[in-house]
Amino acid sequence: MTAVKLDEPLSILVLLGLTLPEVSEGDLAKIRAAAPGSTVKVAPRVGDAVDMAADVEVILGFLPEALFQAAPRLRWVHAIASGVDMFLYPAMRDSDVVLTGEKGLVGGHLADTGFGLLLALTRQIATAIRLGSASWQEREAMRRKEIELEGLTMGIVGFGGTGRAMARRAVAFGMRVLALDEQPVPASDGVDAVWGRERLAELLASSDVVAICCPLTAETRQMFNAATFADLKPGALLVNVTRGEIIDGEALVQALQDGRCGGAALDVAPIEPLPADHPLWTFENVVMTPHTAGASQLRATRNLDRFCENLRRIQRGEPLLGVVDKQLGY
Repeated sequence: MTAVKLDEPLSILVLLGLTLPEVSEGDLAKIRAAAPGSTVKVAPRVGDAVDMAADVEVILGFLPEALFQAAPRLRWVHAIASGVDMFLYPAMRDSDVVLTGEKGLVGGHLADTGFGLLLALTRQIATAIRLGSASWQEREAMRRKEIELEGLTMGIVGFGGTGRAMARRAVAFGMRVLALDEQPVPASDGVDAVWGRERLAELLASSDVVAICCPLTAETRQMFNAATFADLKPGALLVNVTRGEIIDGEALVQALQDGRCGGAALDVAPIEPLPADHPLWTFENVVMTPHTAGASQLRATRNLDRFCENLRRIQRGEPLLGVVDKQLGY
């Protein structure tokens, strides 16, 4: 946690985006109540935000570099994105501007999609939907491919909020759970111990399902490459609901072709949007959604409530919630 003291009244800018498409009068009233006397401006687009930014001290939203350069008084940004890699260009990363966000708030719905995709793959649900009425002619073939999760092992790479939410769901399905993280974090949610990165090969060789739940950083970019897939338990399934660039797309295609990877359940892709002629679209044992796992009817409200709590804290000089270590990238 990081403590920053800003005296009121504050100059606050709200930049709307995909996960915060609008703010109501009630939302604005919450913000003003958390920072009495402060000025709150709302920008629907980045260009509007740049024009408003000269005196801004606090931003709720995104921070493209043009906005950062236009806001010399900026002290704190609260992100409306769970992945913050796009914020960490050198000028922002190395500045004194504090970055907070949704850490710990979005794991549940990401894990919901992860398990939805996994079940669509293992229970042949995606095949049935794709075939429609013709699925009755493929009924016996589909039944032969169905996999029961109970008794299998899930290996989770990245044991933050999303990883812990995946672990809870895996335990509920009767799975054994292994977990790994870059940092020494406590075990919980059915995981007896959280391994370090040096045991990645062991986790891969021991897991029937591997769930990628880590953020995109310099260390995790293309973490799943040809060498990594060589360590995978033959036929293991891969789930990814965080960042597509963690996987080397060509290596994944090769692992699917040679059977080392038995199937993939992906909400994110190595290239977004994934081109229509990409080989990943051709595999029957790959199910994909178009980077929609981050959506929830509760997401914007949860994050706005955290922002308002942090507004109260920042005026009292108290530690903030959801602080991002800008050098580590999460």
